[in-house]
Amino acid sequence: MSDLPSCTHTPVDDSTPEGPQHAYDTSPASATLPAGSLTLVATPIGNLGDISVRAIETLKAADIILCEDTRVTAKLLKAYNVSTPTQILHDHNEEGRIAGLLTRLHSGASMALVSDAGTPLVSDPGFRLARAAIADGVPVGAVPGANAATLALTLSGLPPHPYLFSGFASPRSSARRSQFSILRAAEQVGFSATLIWYEAPHRLLDMIEDLIVVFGPERQAAVARELTKRFEEIRRGSLAELQAHFVDTAPRGEITILVGPPKEDSAPSEDDLDSRLREALKTHSIKDAAALVAGAVNLPKRVVYARALEIGKE
Repeated sequence: MSDLPSCTHTPVDDSTPEGPQHAYDTSPASATLPAGSLTLVATPIGNLGDISVRAIETLKAADIILCEDTRVTAKLLKAYNVSTPTQILHDHNEEGRIAGLLTRLHSGASMALVSDAGTPLVSDPGFRLARAAIADGVPVGAVPGANAATLALTLSGLPPHPYLFSGFASPRSSARRSQFSILRAAEQVGFSATLIWYEAPHRLLDMIEDLIVVFGPERQAAVARELTKRFEEIRRGSLAELQAHFVDTAPRGEITILVGPPKEDSAPSEDDLDSRLREALKTHSIKDAAALVAGAVNLPKRVVYARALEIGKE
């Protein structure tokens, strides 16, 4: 029997222009797990109170909870008196466990899958299991909830749609700049979206430096850290302003970084080209710096290379 709260309401004809366009499902069955099913359950990203009633009921109803780290999940389960057994499922063992888990699912076991924080599969383990379950005919459902990327987007002050979430950028600067250059080249032919990444605090300044090289110092951006926690911070401004702030104030905690879309009149100027080249030449050869910047500003490589040679002589 579910403990979900009941409510009463006055029926409204949704077919009228004045009627609501969204109807809530208040049936207790919406929180049950069918036998032999896999349910992805979102958990809080910081504040423990952000878990939903349905998520708690789902975790209680499961035969087993698959989680990244049993120690992390144990704190959540203890807070809400959930006694369901847990098993580890992370990047290093997921592939090897799929066959056994599918066998248990087909035998009737109901499983819930959680990550350490937020919505499973979003930069977290579980995708390979979920994909295998879908391919094998196992019912796969989800309980929605907290997600750092979308929360940061709504707080950033940047255009909320369209947006592109890319998870974690490469930890290596050269690969990271190449990833950014592909996006910048897409912008040069009309792509326009708010860009979102997760990043570790010790790499934030390096990432901002690479963003400045590719997108320019004046591009509007935001850094959100420790979302829903006591020391939550949303820092907004140009990439140059964010860089200056975090040079003086070392970043801590879990971080989401967002870069706004380009302005319509953002064609590169000569000064912009020179500043990008000078920044790229700090860590790249003339040839590599020219190739990187040419992709970012949508200019012929031979033109950018000639200018890089002149700056290199300086």
